[in-house]
Amino acid sequence: MVKEKKYSFFPWLKFKKKEGVQPFSKTHERQLQQEESTLSQTDTKNVHTGNMTEQVTKEQATHPKILIENKNHLDSEEHLLALKRSRVLSNDASKAVVTKKEEDVKNIGCNSQCADATIIKQKKKFLAKEGFFTRLHQSLAKTREHLGSGFIRLFRDKTINDNLFEELEEQLLMSDVGVKTTHCIITTLAQQANRRQLRDAEALYVMLKAEMSSILAQVDIPLEINNRTPFIILIVGVNGVGKTTTIGKLARQYQKQGKSVMLAAGDTFRAAAVEQLQVWGRRNHISVLAAQRIGADPASVIFDAIQVAKTRSIDVLIADTAGRLQNKIHLMEELKKIIRVIKKLDENAPHEVMLTIDASTGQNAISQTKLFHEAIGVTGIALTKLDSTAKGGVVFSLANQFAIPIRYIGVGEDIEDLRPFKAKDFIEALFVRED
Repeated sequence: MVKEKKYSFFPWLKFKKKEGVQPFSKTHERQLQQEESTLSQTDTKNVHTGNMTEQVTKEQATHPKILIENKNHLDSEEHLLALKRSRVLSNDASKAVVTKKEEDVKNIGCNSQCADATIIKQKKKFLAKEGFFTRLHQSLAKTREHLGSGFIRLFRDKTINDNLFEELEEQLLMSDVGVKTTHCIITTLAQQANRRQLRDAEALYVMLKAEMSSILAQVDIPLEINNRTPFIILIVGVNGVGKTTTIGKLARQYQKQGKSVMLAAGDTFRAAAVEQLQVWGRRNHISVLAAQRIGADPASVIFDAIQVAKTRSIDVLIADTAGRLQNKIHLMEELKKIIRVIKKLDENAPHEVMLTIDASTGQNAISQTKLFHEAIGVTGIALTKLDSTAKGGVVFSLANQFAIPIRYIGVGEDIEDLRPFKAKDFIEALFVRED
């Protein structure tokens, strides 16, 4: 006989031995453990499946604290079963907490990665915009000496009078804004200043910026490539304005937008033009259709290129043409012939007749635009070499006199330096305060 103990099996839980209960023998204890194992397996399964027996459900659902509150009234078998059940429930609760924490950690990691990706994307976009604005600001440095920040020096500490308007007129003319456009700007400012009874020249500076911004706003119309296949862009202009280089840069940019591009070497009179276009084609893996001999009919070259582009379902076909002086009538007639031939294949083509203009030519760009527009109907302008001239004011004259959309401006030699024209960015880069 085992000597009777004062406390039951689990003194750390402080369960007191029930009076009158005989201690267990080792055999009895092993039998009890086997029964306990069987019951606990059943209980564990039922807990996980949600199908606990009626007795367990009632005890734990109705009196969840019975294990602790009635501990002094349970016998030893009940002690074991109760403790086992409490461990099962505790383990399940612990597993649930751990699982929840793991899910939270995964969600936090996912959210963190998504947030990081968004921040990086926004940062790259900001840096790209900031980088181009910096290049635009730098490219307009020479023009800004007379326009924009040059006006700040003109208006500083002065009152509005006739002498100030005369100085402003001279400044505009020096920047190649043109006589007509300058007269229009001065007249508008004088009327507004008189109507508002302005005396402070700083206020006139703000009005001047707004007036010049409104002139450019009417030509801030980006080129939209529609679903016509192919979308035909005919590049025209005089010699040496950068037509072929502009074509190469445009082709690369459209390619980056996911469009298939093809080039037509319509300048059949200059071997270097064909070779230069082929270099751009090889560099960007773009097909270039050229004549077999120098001096071939450019209209037939472009005609063949359109047919090939239709067969291959090319998105954009850019056709080069030979440079020609705007006062050479027979050369302008050749352009008209090219357009007539194009219309035989597509009556709505060319979808864009883009005149390329060198900004450094100043007011000569006005006569070029006038004659090309009268001959073939220019639908867009690409203004190149703004970074190498102080005559950037010609953009205001072009906008005011012709209202032809300015599609692109060139502010450097890199591909990214030929960018869609945005009036707001141009004005901000021109009128930036540097003091």
